[in-house]
Amino acid sequence: MVESLFITAFLVGLFGGVHCLGMCGGVVGTLTFNLSPQHQLSQWRMLPFQLAYNLGRISSYVIAGALIGLLAASLTTLVPFLPFQQTLQIFAGLFMLALGLYLAGWWNGIVVIEKVGGLLWQRLQPYTKKLTPVKSLHQAWLYGLVWGWLPCGLVYSVLIMAFSAASAAQGALVMLAFGLGTLPNLMLMGVFAFYFTRLARTLWVKRMAGLSVMSMGIWQIYLALSLNIG
Repeated sequence: MVESLFITAFLVGLFGGVHCLGMCGGVVGTLTFNLSPQHQLSQWRMLPFQLAYNLGRISSYVIAGALIGLLAASLTTLVPFLPFQQTLQIFAGLFMLALGLYLAGWWNGIVVIEKVGGLLWQRLQPYTKKLTPVKSLHQAWLYGLVWGWLPCGLVYSVLIMAFSAASAAQGALVMLAFGLGTLPNLMLMGVFAFYFTRLARTLWVKRMAGLSVMSMGIWQIYLALSLNIG
């Protein structure tokens, strides 16, 4: 059961790449152009910085996953574990369905939840200004660590999955799997920013991404309901 959470989290990150490019594409592009001229002129020299940015971002996901998993583990001492886990997983699946509709451009209700997360981002965003221009890999990692708290419905849906794992370690691993799934899209975005920004705005790409995330949501609901079998 837990293994399915890891796989689903990775696939949601991978298929939700269109949303990542839309939410974080501007950040990646800004960071790329904030590098020194000699790094901007060479794709190979940019790669270590792009990797550092993304490792910082994924680190923030892992921290959030561990914290929310720890919270869930504490709550399981108060309520029966299986119904609690099942309810959370169904909720995560429904959230992914809503997110898929948003990615495909069919429904924008998820934006309301992202605005709530924006309250935290308003407090963290000023720290990014102190870290630019980026001159070292450590600085790039710190920027990514802050960047990871950017309001994102995709992240929130996977955090609910991490919550359903009801373990700090497993919650962290769920978010790590998700972060690794997002890595290919955002690494490529850093090097080929213009091309991938245009691609992410293509209607058929958005629809395919939305349907893919919705299918993951349906799969999670199915798995949750199957807990009653046997």
